Amino acid sequence: MNRLAALEAFVRVAETQSFSEAARRLRVGKSAVSREVASLEAELGVRLINRTTRSLSLTDAGRSYFERAQRILADLDEADRAVTEHGSSPRGKLKVSAPVSFGFLHLAPALADFLALYPDVNLEISFNDRFVDLVNEGFDVALRIGVLEDSRLIARRLAPARIVVAGSPKYLAERGVPLTPDDLARHECLSNLNIRTGREWRFQRLDGSPWPTPVNARISMDNGDALRVCAVNGLGLVMLPSFIVGAQLQSGALVSILESFAPQFSSINAVYPHARHLSSAVRAFVDFLATRYGPKPYWDAPCAERAEKMMQVVVP
Repeated sequence: MNRLAALEAFVRVAETQSFSEAARRLRVGKSAVSREVASLEAELGVRLINRTTRSLSLTDAGRSYFERAQRILADLDEADRAVTEHGSSPRGKLKVSAPVSFGFLHLAPALADFLALYPDVNLEISFNDRFVDLVNEGFDVALRIGVLEDSRLIARRLAPARIVVAGSPKYLAERGVPLTPDDLARHECLSNLNIRTGREWRFQRLDGSPWPTPVNARISMDNGDALRVCAVNGLGLVMLPSFIVGAQLQSGALVSILESFAPQFSSINAVYPHARHLSSAVRAFVDFLATRYGPKPYWDAPCAERAEKMMQVVVP
């Protein structure tokens, strides 16, 4: 038995939950993968995978063995990369997933500078708001807003994601400025369908306790950029990350309100499989974005003075 081939066959089956998919990734026949796993089980004298006609699952021994085998293969992969990439610049294809709004507004404009620094890197980028499965879908890195939930992934914080409630000067002049979250009951609010709590905006009291607030929404959308456009046109108030509305806050097209009750900051993260798998291209890409955005991103450039002047105009 080729122990390395057997380990790789077992790990790919465990990762994909499929002999067929493991065979496709390894570019061998399904029967070959099945033989390798069976040989490994025979050598160890323990069953690693429970098989049925419709599904498979790891045994307790299989789960324990999978964690160790995965680390072994990761170490070998890292050793190979260390040798082949020694003294060379990042190269190869990088498959990236990014949220639609952040991707269009802030990732796409950064790509020219990144590619100028690393001309041997090719980028394949998918813009969508779905939480892709990096391991099973073959992504090298993904940009995500909020908390990391997948324990198979490593996260690096790129920038804060500040949540803002805002309206246009025209809307606020006509309808008044809400002073507390409860005042939103008398306002038109634009609902974000990408958020499970789109019709209940989450604020916090001055003591830090939660202040969930139901809102009225004649317009609901599943795209932050479209919601921003509606807010600029005076159709209502909007709750969005500042990376979507930052330019409009800076120009005065939108005015930030209820800042004392704003939700806690979230974060923009780069996530990728376990650090041992980190290629020089992934490392360069993540480092580049962390430097470009940083703890005080350009979309949050100081605009308090401008907002204060606007509020003096719109407050009745």
